[in-house]
Amino acid sequence: MKGLRGPLKVRLKRMILRVVLALALFWGGGIVLFSFLPVPFSAVMVERQLGAWLTGDFGYVAHSDWVGMDDISPWAALAVIAAEDQRFPEHWGLDFSAIEKALSHNEQHENRIRGASTISQQTVKNLLLWDGKSWVRKGLEAGLTLTTEVVWTKRRILTVYLNIAEFGEGVFGVEEASQRYFHKPASKLTMSEAALLAAVLPNPVRFRADAPSGYVRSRQAWILRQMRQLGGEEFLQRNRLH
Repeated sequence: MKGLRGPLKVRLKRMILRVVLALALFWGGGIVLFSFLPVPFSAVMVERQLGAWLTGDFGYVAHSDWVGMDDISPWAALAVIAAEDQRFPEHWGLDFSAIEKALSHNEQHENRIRGASTISQQTVKNLLLWDGKSWVRKGLEAGLTLTTEVVWTKRRILTVYLNIAEFGEGVFGVEEASQRYFHKPASKLTMSEAALLAAVLPNPVRFRADAPSGYVRSRQAWILRQMRQLGGEEFLQRNRLH
């Protein structure tokens, strides 16, 4: 057994190195390719679909319909920034100020945990990683987010986010959500409709855009105020986001 220890250790190290290199190539290749190609599906979509099949729900289908930023209402872009990440144009993927505030809040309010994920982090997580709260996933998310920020423009990150974000059960992307809930293309979304879609993002399975609760309506109103305070469409034009 002692004689096998060395060779086994070497073999194990090589195997781990190969896995790491394969994942790096897979993720790196995805980041480069999707900097200009439409995204056909995301890791979260695959996870949801497989989860449904494994539980016997063969009626569930993860729907998505890719559209470019020119075919998305500027209100939709502004609404998700107002709701999820108002410092999106300024940070490099990780908002350390928001992280610090979230840690301080969570220490004092253990029952109401606050997150600090940016739109960039959510895009990377939805596109390339799995759901969950492990430190391993968080570490990978941080590294891949910084890489994505270097390779992609902010406009591209926002475009991909709007196309793969989950807006309801089986509903992914703003075009699918707009067609499903408002029977119109995403390019025609009004300010109020865009704010309603953004209001369900924290928990799109529990919160519904087609049957909004009082909480969702109050969140929609808050998002509308934030959109106005940011400066409306001028905010997007100033930061070259639309």
